[in-house]
Amino acid sequence: MLIDLILEDTRWQDAGLAPLAEAAATAALLHLGLSPSAFEIACLACDDARIATLNTEFRDKPTATNVLSWPETDLAPETPGARPALPEVEVDGFEDAGFLGDIAIAYETCAREAADQGKSFDAHVTHLIVHATLHLLGYDHLRDQDATLMETIEAEILGKMGIANPY
Repeated sequence: MLIDLILEDTRWQDAGLAPLAEAAATAALLHLGLSPSAFEIACLACDDARIATLNTEFRDKPTATNVLSWPETDLAPETPGARPALPEVEVDGFEDAGFLGDIAIAYETCAREAADQGKSFDAHVTHLIVHATLHLLGYDHLRDQDATLMETIEAEILGKMGIANPY
């Protein structure tokens, strides 16, 4: 399994986060030519209170957010709009997965955003897991050129999954 799910909020289990996250992260890696079996991602399925604590601790923003990610290795390129150098992992058929990093996702914020944007909950969560997986791989959206690249790749991945462009 690509996703190691840590379930703090049982609403995520009822919402089917495990298969959604696995499909989204798998699609992102495959789109970039990476083998999902070579990697592992830890995903904390939490509530708004927990993610607000994490957002405060790691980003100095004392509010809830939809998703956070912490890459194991900084793969971000220096040049605006450049693609990150993708990780290389040797796999010999055993448990040699390369750890990409951690993701945390908050139930209430995701549900509220999906409703506010007129999207299905599943489509919104899939988008956020694709987005977070790309962050783990060095993609970002702080600079305009980087945002354009990241959003284009997200839309391509989601399109392959039958999900409309969120932008």
